[in-house]
Amino acid sequence: MALRIVATTPDPALVTLPWHLPLEEWDGDFLVPLPRGLSRHIVRFVRLEDHIYAVKETREPIALGEYRLLRDLRRIKAPAVEPVGVVTGRQSPDGQDIEPILVTRHLDYSMPYREMFSRGVRADTMPRLVDALVVLLTKLHLAGFFWGDCSLSNTLFRRSAGDFAAYLVDAETGDLHHQLSDGQRSYDLEIATGNLFAEMLDLQAGGFMDEDLDALPIAEGVGDRYTALWTELTAEEDFTTDEMWRIEQRIERLNDLGFDVDELDIVTDWDGSTVRIQPKVVDAGHHSRRLQGLTGLDVEENQARRLLNDLNAYMAANDLQGEDRALVAHRWLTQIFEPIVAMVPPPRKSPLEAAEAFHEILEHRWYLSERAGREVEIFDTARDYVRRQLRTEPLETSLAR
Repeated sequence: MALRIVATTPDPALVTLPWHLPLEEWDGDFLVPLPRGLSRHIVRFVRLEDHIYAVKETREPIALGEYRLLRDLRRIKAPAVEPVGVVTGRQSPDGQDIEPILVTRHLDYSMPYREMFSRGVRADTMPRLVDALVVLLTKLHLAGFFWGDCSLSNTLFRRSAGDFAAYLVDAETGDLHHQLSDGQRSYDLEIATGNLFAEMLDLQAGGFMDEDLDALPIAEGVGDRYTALWTELTAEEDFTTDEMWRIEQRIERLNDLGFDVDELDIVTDWDGSTVRIQPKVVDAGHHSRRLQGLTGLDVEENQARRLLNDLNAYMAANDLQGEDRALVAHRWLTQIFEPIVAMVPPPRKSPLEAAEAFHEILEHRWYLSERAGREVEIFDTARDYVRRQLRTEPLETSLAR
């Protein structure tokens, strides 16, 4: 059987990999020892020129199905890893068939949850990971995606201004619909709650999570967190015609959650005294798109929100509210952000890591200013933070370099 690679934008270097060997027998300089999450399949990371790929061995129908599903999720801008291709027709030198491979692009600066806990984390990390997982599940449900196996193990996490952003990494059990029923969403939540509880108990049994942290209320709280977010994003709202300002208030709340509003469904009653609105929420990323449009910086949502807040503070401090916002943003970028980032050690110079370092410096300025009883200048803060506290290792393991 001839080797076949199905790919959207194939990397010619993929052909050079030892497809005639099972993944567990792969060896060579092309392998990258990145941390792997728990998986029912064998997974390896490979570096081909400037790109790192995850390769997963699985059955052909599963590989092709997950590849197409990940393509659909990327097309609708859902937070998921990027599919690269499927390799079939693999055979050993003696003619034995070998399972096909699903190839995805490695999500830079991301880590599986077990790797985070193996390095030692604060007690509040698990609730923040759960919040990120709830946001991810809500985004996927809004897109019509039924996950079927929502868990920390099937998720990758990036730091995002002190919180985390979550990405779907395993869509093997998923299915994409035009719209999910309440029953489908409820069943996904039930699966997520059970998986999360089991994963937390496993962490405690392994000594990675404090046994004093009660896993049950955290897991059971997933439903309440999800319901509150889902309601804010989708619920109808009634108000009188002299309360039209509440439309803008609702949109602002949705923007603060990181979601854009594509359109509003507005219905008035027969005498026009009351109005009912229901927003049509589109994919998350309001602040990141806004910041990228102003500065070109492509960062996570929470990071973008923090940088925009600093840009607004810069405008207020310099009395620039009446000037063109794009010009002011360029001035902030060249006079504040870029000089601060230039002070950061080289491993933190990627856009995501630079934005995270800038966030940490802003946090440090708050502590210094509180201690000093006055506003501490940002460059003095940066020098103090780089000298005393700044971590020089990025979130992604240094073994990848």
